[in-house]
Amino acid sequence: MNTITRREMFADGLTVRVDEQGSGHPILILHGAGGPQSVAGFAAALAEHAHVFVPTHPGFAGEPRPEWFTGVDDIALTSLDLLERLDLHDVIVIGFSFGGWIAAELAVRATTHLGGLVLVDAAGIQVEGYEITPPAQGPARNNQRSQPGQLSPEQAAARAATMQTLAVYGKDRMYDVKLRRRLARVKVPALVVWGENDTIILSGYGRAYAESLPNARFELIPEAGHLPQIDQPERLLSVVREFLDSIAVSR
Repeated sequence: MNTITRREMFADGLTVRVDEQGSGHPILILHGAGGPQSVAGFAAALAEHAHVFVPTHPGFAGEPRPEWFTGVDDIALTSLDLLERLDLHDVIVIGFSFGGWIAAELAVRATTHLGGLVLVDAAGIQVEGYEITPPAQGPARNNQRSQPGQLSPEQAAARAATMQTLAVYGKDRMYDVKLRRRLARVKVPALVVWGENDTIILSGYGRAYAESLPNARFELIPEAGHLPQIDQPERLLSVVREFLDSIAVSR
């Protein structure tokens, strides 16, 4: 399937790369620390029956980040601006890990654009008793394929740049203390999906996320860690497609 890549220019030197493929109902996918490549296969599968947009967050995958662009709220508001610019409505927003945090921040603001919300092993809220593994430790702990000794110099440099970018956005913590309370604003159907074996953000945190959303259900993906789209892509795809079908029926 062909992918169209565009660069959307915003004020104050901000440019956002957006990869677009497929046709049908609009879906916005927000990647995590692994960058757009970490969701590429999942996006392509959804694009068989939907119109999928995958922006690259500034500072990831070699994309420039203006000095003033330092918060998750900046990414969320830019994503909302993108939906408005492309005249997209009733959008399904799917966020993975760090991208789930962005998706949640977008959802509490985008009440007129949102049709549904999917959070996959998402960060973003403060839950007592659940500490999120610091980003610099997380990928190595949860995925042995990412151990520094196994990376090429280029991969190691890219990983270091990603960790620096996460530190800028997360400011040494991977949550917003006010976000959990604000989730009550999200009235659209929501699906919270978690890898059963996630050691970066434990599944109890995900259950708390789902309980904080007025219209959400929670699903565990067996034999998956923090990246179910890589560990169990078919299972994740099945759960998400079932959710999308349920929304379509209720429209």
